[in-house]
Amino acid sequence: MSTETIARRYAIALADVVTKGNNAETIKNELAGWSEMIGASSDLQSVFASPAIQHGSKEKVLETLIAKVSPSKTTSNFLRVLVKNDRIGELPQIRERFEEELAARSGVVVASVVSARDLPDSEKGAFQANLEKLTGRKVEIEYGVDPEIIGGVVTRIGSTVYDSSVRTKLDNLREELAAA
Repeated sequence: MSTETIARRYAIALADVVTKGNNAETIKNELAGWSEMIGASSDLQSVFASPAIQHGSKEKVLETLIAKVSPSKTTSNFLRVLVKNDRIGELPQIRERFEEELAARSGVVVASVVSARDLPDSEKGAFQANLEKLTGRKVEIEYGVDPEIIGGVVTRIGSTVYDSSVRTKLDNLREELAAA
């Protein structure tokens, strides 16, 4: 099973729980913090990813962190499930899918726009309008910068990617010329 599928399943299950409890925003913020904390610590990543470390030890590490950070009961239990099922390494992807699921349930589409440079506000406004017209829904856009794409943009809405980057166009041209 792919990481994407696993992340989506956990995200949907968590969204089902938090929408009943009206604490979705709290859980979303806590997951972002936990994802960042674990991602920033190579020691924590090593502990949770290592098959040589027993589950009991991993659970003790998590319980120590929970005692220090004091997250909500829902977040604590969710993290325990992830550690028990050896899925804590997928927390960043689960968090992303969780945020997308919450947005979808509230009628908002989450999009990602990556460009070679920072976009001015006028271009961001144009992207907002065009994506809302394309989807027929309100769009929440996360902007990123990747100089590797040279120019143009790569837009992701859910599992659909619109790639109009110069890098991709050059790669496609190279393939066409090599095949000729």
